Amino acid sequence: MFTEQDFIQTNFSTIDKTAFAWSAPSNIALVKYWGKKENGEQIPANPSISFTLKHCKTITSVEVKRKEMNESFSFDLLFEGQPKEEFKPKIQKFLERIERFCPYLKNFHLVIDTKNTFPHSSGIASSASGMAALAMNIMSLEKALVPAISDDYFYAKASFLARLGSGSACRSIKGEVVTWGENQSIKASSDLFGVAFESLHENFKQYQDTILLVDKGEKVVSSTLGHDLMHGHPYAERRFEQAHDNLAALSTILKEGAIEDFIKIVESEALTLHAMMMTSMPYFILMKPNTLEIITKIWQFRNDTKFPVCFTLDAGANVHVLYPNNVKEKVLQFIKDELVGYCENGQYICDEIGKGATCLK
Repeated sequence: MFTEQDFIQTNFSTIDKTAFAWSAPSNIALVKYWGKKENGEQIPANPSISFTLKHCKTITSVEVKRKEMNESFSFDLLFEGQPKEEFKPKIQKFLERIERFCPYLKNFHLVIDTKNTFPHSSGIASSASGMAALAMNIMSLEKALVPAISDDYFYAKASFLARLGSGSACRSIKGEVVTWGENQSIKASSDLFGVAFESLHENFKQYQDTILLVDKGEKVVSSTLGHDLMHGHPYAERRFEQAHDNLAALSTILKEGAIEDFIKIVESEALTLHAMMMTSMPYFILMKPNTLEIITKIWQFRNDTKFPVCFTLDAGANVHVLYPNNVKEKVLQFIKDELVGYCENGQYICDEIGKGATCLK
């Protein structure tokens, strides 16, 4: 188990220039992370677990060149090959946050070029995949400067760094299913970085996630504000206890393959997330009428056909339809026939469980 102190390096070799490229996927939480501890940076108030996606990902390349002056960070930021000045403050803040763990970054000028495989206006959160891809590139630079670091250290620190950019990004580094946050049921679980879930049952291999784009607009509530609303929330402590219990139960389900029990917990978690927002102060309703229509249709379809299809939600209106690969054809036909009409411009994205970040260069 790595500690925060383990991620502070002091001895580095030197290089003049190099370049790297990584892709990192988004992920969809099954047990939701909602709320941060007040006595730490990006430390979750409760543990979470997520499916890693395969196709919804960010591709980021970084060109690195040594510079003379090292008093400040120096970087250019491109999105799809074009300068993106409005993204720079977030990257600047991220670099400042990780400086203690990556002091070598001030020795270089970075050219960061990033793009998403999904439309930027799709309503799919790109912060998890974006920060994960950037963290992988930074760790490739660290590996070039400290060749002796192990693979375990490489991926754990990448997840640790990604977490400091976006909490859920730590679950986009490595593994089909990833947990984040200390929980007694998960071996080596940590608040500092994501841990790949072991012994995933065959029933959950190749699991499908079709994302129905109900609302492609900007988030009504930012993740930062949403997490902050858990401070002083009347139901927060009970919610945190529930997340621990659900994660413990789900860890057994994912090992044993009990899909019906999986459905109950996953749907309950999605509705609980939205219930917490509806009962906060100020309060928010993040669903749209079409979100509820889709949920009702899924329940009816499942009841009529006995197919193991369910939904989950992020902090927004879009619906993730989850189902095993062996019913893919029939579920996709149901989606086309019954659900597409509730999507903005009829748009949806077909994805499935993936394995994490991939080195491209």
